[in-house]
Amino acid sequence: AIHNNGSFFALLYFHTTFTMHTVWVRLNAVVFFGLTVLLVLSCMAAISKLGHSLYSRPVIHKLELNKLRSLKSHGGVDRALLSFDLNVDLEPAFHWNIKQLFVYVVARYDVTEANGKTRTNHVVLWDKIVEATDDNKVIQEDAIFVKYALVDQGKELRGKDITLQLQWDHMPITGLLFMDHQNLAETSQFTLPSEYQ
Repeated sequence: AIHNNGSFFALLYFHTTFTMHTVWVRLNAVVFFGLTVLLVLSCMAAISKLGHSLYSRPVIHKLELNKLRSLKSHGGVDRALLSFDLNVDLEPAFHWNIKQLFVYVVARYDVTEANGKTRTNHVVLWDKIVEATDDNKVIQEDAIFVKYALVDQGKELRGKDITLQLQWDHMPITGLLFMDHQNLAETSQFTLPSEYQ
């Protein structure tokens, strides 16, 4: 009986050792090991440039109004069409983990609500995607006509002080998306006319 028990355990060991590792089990182990290594390397790549976007910013030489084309009431809302001058060097914002920058110009203006509180409206006027593979990462253009009109959902654009601000999104190959903007102290302002034109 003892001899038979020993044979039984030896057979069980032999069966477990050579039949549990089928092709599918081995393939599963290899695939998930590879995915784990890829995940760890991606995390390390993202961490290696974590603070870069905080201190490596585009160099903005100029962003200002070129010409106000019109300010009209359009379909019950105020709409302004304008052009602006832009000179910015985006090269400092790129590093090996940045795939592209999404750059856009925003018009900011304050509106006083019925309850007396002031809120700031942000309206995107123009945007552009700059790829890491682009040879020229400098945008230097005058009289850029807006892609999207400056529209207020009411009739509150007349006489408003408008601030033009450059904003951008860092789009990495791996890691978190990071958004940043031009310091308000460096922005330019203009005042819209008090009457439609």
